[in-house]
Amino acid sequence: MTPKEHDMNRREFIRRLGFGSASALTLMAMGPLSALANSVSQPTHPAGSGAPLPPADGQTDIKMTYRRQNGSGENISLLGFGMMRLPREQAEVDRLVDYAIAHGVNYFDTAPMYGGGRNEAVTGQTLSRYPRDKYYVATKLSNQGQQLWPFERSKEMYENSFRQLRVDYIDYYLLHSIGGGSDSIENLKGRFINNGMLEFLLKEREAGRIRHLGFSYHGDVKAFDWLLDHNDQYHWDFVQIQMNYLDWRHAGGGRRRADADAEYLYGKLEKLGIQCVIMEPIRGGGLARVNEDIEKQLRAVHPDDSPATWGFRWVGSHPNVLTTLSGMNRMEHLEENVRTFSPLQPCTDAENELLARIADQMAGFPTIGCTTCGYCMPCPYGVDIPGNFAFYNEAVTNKMLPLPETTAADYAQRKDAFIKAYRDAISAEKRATTCVDCGQCLPKCPQSIRIPNQMSRIVELARKRRA
Repeated sequence: MTPKEHDMNRREFIRRLGFGSASALTLMAMGPLSALANSVSQPTHPAGSGAPLPPADGQTDIKMTYRRQNGSGENISLLGFGMMRLPREQAEVDRLVDYAIAHGVNYFDTAPMYGGGRNEAVTGQTLSRYPRDKYYVATKLSNQGQQLWPFERSKEMYENSFRQLRVDYIDYYLLHSIGGGSDSIENLKGRFINNGMLEFLLKEREAGRIRHLGFSYHGDVKAFDWLLDHNDQYHWDFVQIQMNYLDWRHAGGGRRRADADAEYLYGKLEKLGIQCVIMEPIRGGGLARVNEDIEKQLRAVHPDDSPATWGFRWVGSHPNVLTTLSGMNRMEHLEENVRTFSPLQPCTDAENELLARIADQMAGFPTIGCTTCGYCMPCPYGVDIPGNFAFYNEAVTNKMLPLPETTAADYAQRKDAFIKAYRDAISAEKRATTCVDCGQCLPKCPQSIRIPNQMSRIVELARKRRA
């Protein structure tokens, strides 16, 4: 591709970066504002039937926010029910599921390995009390634990899911835990490719016993990239990833360099037109239990919203998210989450900027692992990639960056000083703002740096404050 061919992409990329200092954290992340047109408040469910979901507690309508699944047109509740940590008593499970369905939740996620192997059966028992067209069920091929799974053993697990769930088709079926373990690509091939299991699942999708086929990603990004680089062969319908406002730029803290931040995962899926199912939207509850200083910053904007509500709103604001899973094993959590998504109030620019600063406050400003080898150069748009990274790393090392805490007295002065130093050091045509996310640099980098993502970080830091 030539720079001329990418000219419109460049202008669009820069326009998106202009939403605010958390460009990748903005309402649309890497997508256009019109994408929220796919969110609807009252579904026609099942698709084409015109049958409304049942009202709850005297309600005359359901206010749940829905996203339309690409291709099928199914309206999926933006709040999904993660069934992994259900209560022990079936009656309590039924009570939670009844409340969820009555308030418009229609996506339920389980797996053969959850609950000591009982979770699919419990899920099947509670959902089978409803007509099949009142819910969408997701389960997984959980054939972890060894390098090579025989076809017959994997097929037996797949077929058992139908019996446990009491269904004759599965709405959303996933290859479970892609990227886990050592030698992730070899592990992937041993579990799904070499034994013919993925080929079998593709035929099951053609036959309609699987409505949508995807995978969940955990760990080494090489396996994630491999499956998406073969998307022309597999045509993934959806992918489940971990995403929250901390993992967006600070995935895992001390995790391996090969692992990717959620910004990269989400961005790659969006470019391919593959919708995301989100797990860990509040990072295992960690973002629901923030320290007093952070909670004070959030309460100053929305006094009645909990930190968990902030986390769910941030995830739901991204237009390529199909549903957001929450493990709701207590009624008070379910009630709060239903309120958050009924309907969802998307995060504003200012709120996204606040959450971006809080994420930096939690994780600190990391350096970029660039060795200035120059293998990424030349950039077709003239960006001085090593020069931008060298300046940023020097700013981190010398504590030149504005402090992430919003209460820092010298925040504004540090911000202005950083911007001036950056503009003095890097000429306009070579700055990060010239990056269009074309991706030509990515395969050249021996450090596996997500170069466009890091460029957008520099753009945010170097943007003038609003008056």
